[in-house]
Amino acid sequence: MNFISGEERNQVTLLPDSVEDYVDDNNSVRVIDAYINSLNLTILGFSKPQPNDTGRPMYDPKDLLKLYVYGYMNRIRSSRRLETETKRNLEVIWLLGKLSPDHKTISRFRHDNTIALKNVFRDFAKLCLKLNLYGKELIAIDGSKFKAVNSKDRNFGVKKLEERISRIDTKIEEYLRELEDSDWKENAAEGEKSAEEIALIITELAERKATYESYADELAQTGESQKSLTDPDSRLMMSNGKMDICYNVQTAVDAKNKLIIDFDIINNASDNNQITPMAERAKELLEVDVLTAAVDSGYDCVQDIVTGMNQGVDVHVAGTDFDICVPADEAEAQKPIAHKDGRSVYFAERNIALCPMGEVLYPMFYNKAKGQGVFYNYQACRHCACKCTKEARGRRYQVPMEKADFSTICNDKRLHIKQIRIAPNKEISSRRKSIVEHPFGTIKRSMDAGYCLTKGLKNVSGEFSLAFLAYNLKRAINILGSKKLIEYVAV
Repeated sequence: MNFISGEERNQVTLLPDSVEDYVDDNNSVRVIDAYINSLNLTILGFSKPQPNDTGRPMYDPKDLLKLYVYGYMNRIRSSRRLETETKRNLEVIWLLGKLSPDHKTISRFRHDNTIALKNVFRDFAKLCLKLNLYGKELIAIDGSKFKAVNSKDRNFGVKKLEERISRIDTKIEEYLRELEDSDWKENAAEGEKSAEEIALIITELAERKATYESYADELAQTGESQKSLTDPDSRLMMSNGKMDICYNVQTAVDAKNKLIIDFDIINNASDNNQITPMAERAKELLEVDVLTAAVDSGYDCVQDIVTGMNQGVDVHVAGTDFDICVPADEAEAQKPIAHKDGRSVYFAERNIALCPMGEVLYPMFYNKAKGQGVFYNYQACRHCACKCTKEARGRRYQVPMEKADFSTICNDKRLHIKQIRIAPNKEISSRRKSIVEHPFGTIKRSMDAGYCLTKGLKNVSGEFSLAFLAYNLKRAINILGSKKLIEYVAV
């Protein structure tokens, strides 16, 4: 018995095979094709959504968008690799109708449509909302570091610049002494540098020092802490236990099907003050007024938590164990609960602060030297059992502000705000990892998108719009099936 044999390569067929036969009805490329064909690229903000009146015909932006979405769903993100796939991949040949744009055209499309790509991501998120794929009750917010297109050698902080300038000064002094010693030598010994060579080295070191000093001056003028040369927006931050040049990618993920609701790209290593903006955008897309959010201890910023709570977000911070008590009325206020680490909260809309014991701190004077308004309540601190400060007048809370703003602050003793208690529910906070780590793991490992290909916050945002769109699309196909999704898109 012989092995199963294929057809002869030189065999000529009277009726050649149809490309349509190579793509079955459940193939995900049919979903990509149907969804993108349903989009209005003009409304979404794509550049050149209509063909040119004159000149050489251009590629349809829908075809290029299909190619990118397919690529991100199948671990193919490079424009050069995408160009190769258009010549050999039957699914891509079917998707683009045998078109094969060059890599420059493919790359330029992603670069020119960064905002529009995020609009497409949001459009599909709204489609998932209509399909009831979001639970609209519990979300998890988290950030993950993604490697930027910038090496650590081309990233400079203030301390690194000072060390390099100091090192160059030392080398210049050494070469100057060597140059003085060589003046009385008639001929340089074998292996020794000549006076001309030493002078050239000193000139090069001086130029490098001037460059580093210009970087230091730029940091001092801009107030930035780092300067990256290849990707100016990238920053040095901790990633997987080591320091690397990265971007901090923030996501809000719904608990029902682990679908991404919204994302943001920041170059700040800290997650502080990200709860409120992420939760607000999630509420807007989910069309709800109240939402529960689970976050990790990196988001443990009291001011941000209280702001989110005031806007209808029930925040649960994993790994924390504290309460904040805000009295609604002096007559009805419950017994204040001591805050474990003695932090205060400032309410800008009322121009008052709140101490860890739930007492209102009022504006007292303006510290001109520090540019801060100082808030305290001597009467409350005088009889307080929680000794969170050693100052005679009690706890003081200082808020950076302008003197003109401080002068307009109302010092009305009747100002109080509603009671808020922050005590994380461990059942909710324990679910955080299973919700929000799922997309990051899939994108970094299964989709091979654990690093950036583009540079700059704007371009990186467009790149991750494609990655998160591809992730949501794959999840929706796995949940509903290709045929049902195509039927809904076609309506």
